[in-house]
Amino acid sequence: MTLTADDLRERTRKLLDEHDTADRSAFLRARFDAGLAWVHFPEGLGGLDAPRALQSVVDAELAAAGAPDNDPRRIGIGLGMAAPTILKFGNDEQRKRYLRPLWIGEEVWCQLFSEPGAGSDLAALGTRAVREGEDWVVTGQKVWTSSAHTARFAILVTRTDPDVPKHQGMTYFICDMHAPGVEVRPLRQITGEAEFNEVFLTGVRIPDANRLGEVGEGWKVAQTTLMNERVAIGGHAIPREGGMIGIAAKLWRERPELRTPELHDRLLRLWVRSEGVRLAGTRLRQQLAVGSPGPEGSGMKLAFSTLNQEISGLELELLGEEGLRYDDWTMRRPDKVDFTGREAGYRYLRAKGNSIEGGTSEVLRNIISERVLGLPSEPRVDKDVAWKDLPR
Repeated sequence: MTLTADDLRERTRKLLDEHDTADRSAFLRARFDAGLAWVHFPEGLGGLDAPRALQSVVDAELAAAGAPDNDPRRIGIGLGMAAPTILKFGNDEQRKRYLRPLWIGEEVWCQLFSEPGAGSDLAALGTRAVREGEDWVVTGQKVWTSSAHTARFAILVTRTDPDVPKHQGMTYFICDMHAPGVEVRPLRQITGEAEFNEVFLTGVRIPDANRLGEVGEGWKVAQTTLMNERVAIGGHAIPREGGMIGIAAKLWRERPELRTPELHDRLLRLWVRSEGVRLAGTRLRQQLAVGSPGPEGSGMKLAFSTLNQEISGLELELLGEEGLRYDDWTMRRPDKVDFTGREAGYRYLRAKGNSIEGGTSEVLRNIISERVLGLPSEPRVDKDVAWKDLPR
């Protein structure tokens, strides 16, 4: 039986009638068990095998009732990257073990992908995983890892076969961030915070039962993660004048003494571009409702990064000297990014990282040109060379 929007409304109202929203953790567990966490997931895994588009029906009913959410900004890596990867490549035991506490927010996830010598070229990574019986012993370094200091688990890509070309010798694991040999060090940013980390893995033992996908198919598994990551960053739903452009527009309306004709022209252009990107995001989510994320998500993430940097720059120029003030340079290790809850100086500095995290803008332009526009790919002389023979 295909569920309808009315069916979902009825199930959501039943959930609200039977469970107290004041007990946040208990309510979230009940919501997951009722299949109203992510309705397009299978039954028993937080879903109802319903069309993905019907999630908005559930969310609207719960928001109207003032029901608690699962703090998606704090657990965004788990929701947007780990969960779809586990759903696609995990076995039944892995899905049942990880998806419920991930969605509820009981277990935070991070992403161990980038390395000092393998950021934009992720397939060049060198973190080694060597098989020893039923375990893999992992040694290497990862960098720019959001939430590593609060994470319980990580999605991890390693090098398991150095004798084949770089894309073929990778294997994907779930890593326990509390395991012996895992060391997390803060990376202080230009904002003063240490939101990112570097992670050192020294002889970390990972059971083969924590492997996602087949040995040597880590690149294939990672592509699912990366495509979902870019949609999670750039394709989330926001209302008109939501996000950064809303902050700039509000400042413009409330502070007429700051206005100039040139800034007015720039604000209008950015407002139109923001609205275009918002509507493109709506179309992308509609495409997701009938399939998996594709390379179009790279375009959304690129647009998100560019707009955030230009809008935060405009806001700073509007405020003049006032915009240069910064509230607190204290070294902190936040558990989530808060663009709208801080002042203009923070937004301006933090937005600089948007064109690096989640895929650099340069790499995203290559993806768009090759996989969306169908343009010739760049020459790749290392494509058929064994990883161990590549210059480093």
